[in-house]
Amino acid sequence: MSNAIIKLENIKKIFYSEEVETHALSDITLTINKGEYLSISGPSGCGKSSLLSLLGLLDTSTQGQYTLSNRDVSDISKRERARIRNQEIGFIFQSFNLISDLDVEENVELPLTYRPDLKKNQRKQMVKDALDKVDMAHRSKHFPSQLSGGQQQRVAVARAIAGNPSILLADEPTGNLDSKNASAVMMLLDKLHAEGATICMVTHDPRSALRAGRNIDVLDGRIVADKKTIKMSSASELKI
Repeated sequence: MSNAIIKLENIKKIFYSEEVETHALSDITLTINKGEYLSISGPSGCGKSSLLSLLGLLDTSTQGQYTLSNRDVSDISKRERARIRNQEIGFIFQSFNLISDLDVEENVELPLTYRPDLKKNQRKQMVKDALDKVDMAHRSKHFPSQLSGGQQQRVAVARAIAGNPSILLADEPTGNLDSKNASAVMMLLDKLHAEGATICMVTHDPRSALRAGRNIDVLDGRIVADKKTIKMSSASELKI
């Protein structure tokens, strides 16, 4: 059986506005294996965000096939896309996207409340486990405004991993953080990967890209390089 968790074949994405066609992605073919740590890099406007949106089923391709966990998800219903996003994909956003009037525990639990297969006590245990992993259990009753940027991103990571997703998608996870907090978040992603998580991260930061074992370079909507990297250790980064 294939170890691939994601397969994109000849993916194209075209945006239409009035009579203008914008080719955001062209002929993207990409395989991500279970347990891989992949970074996607490239200049602004190159198609990184469009690619991540397709991977996360937030958008659909104009052409091509997307296989997720051995299932073709290229042309499924909006309802099924939402179910898969909720149960199989964890999202980590640059802007954290925490809800200000919910405390930490409630923010992490929120996506789980849309899963009818989970009872309340199961949700609570999953939230506790996730907060323990990111060392934020002691802040479970705090609100986002009471947390630093680094702490908010840790909560966002906890929310992403609480449902035990097949893959984590991170969009510039350190973009709004200072160097110290950025390093802490990247070390957390390192830890999650070491525990078996499959991670796909979009980043502008070359040092963050080196944390992944594989780097994809995107330019003008195309993959122009796909290379293995010498993964930088946490100790190496602290010396920079």
